[in-house]
Amino acid sequence: VLNSLMGNALDPGKLLGKIPSLSFLDGGKLAGNTRCNNFNGNFSLDGKNLSLDPGAMTRMACQGDAGKMETDFLGALAQVKNLKVGKDKLTLMDGAKELMSFIPQAK
Repeated sequence: VLNSLMGNALDPGKLLGKIPSLSFLDGGKLAGNTRCNNFNGNFSLDGKNLSLDPGAMTRMACQGDAGKMETDFLGALAQVKNLKVGKDKLTLMDGAKELMSFIPQAK
């Protein structure tokens, strides 16, 4: 699940409903949620070079803070060029610039 976006840490307690998420699946498949909409697409990983294509997305209305988060989330996904993997944290980057980070979903 999303932990930070464009350098800003998320406070899950302030997010009513879903927290944006991203899953890398077998065969170069990508799935996720923007908080309002689900998507299924593809990814390509070559070393630490990463390309993301969110692909098909549901089109539910998304307004207010959730709408802004969806726009920011999708905009950041489009900029991803590489990644950094740490203990229990995945950071997606544009060169040296951190775009977003993810942590495992609490069970």
